[in-house]
Amino acid sequence: MKKYNEIIKELREDRDKTQLEIAKLLQTDQSYYSKYERGVRALPMEHLITLCKFYGVSADYILGLPDDLEYPKK
Repeated sequence: MKKYNEIIKELREDRDKTQLEIAKLLQTDQSYYSKYERGVRALPMEHLITLCKFYGVSADYILGLPDDLEYPKK
């Protein structure tokens, strides 16, 4: 199972974005965002939400949670 820091890096690279571009989206410094991708700093909830909306994926996907979790589905 991949960790979220690996997933956010893959998402960024798949869309040909730089760390600086994503850092600006999150209104933070590139060096700070780099720490999220390296797993040095925890990703704040508000940044998780912004990245989900930007990439068009669920929080479960970014967090690396399996699809077969039991919870109310619509």
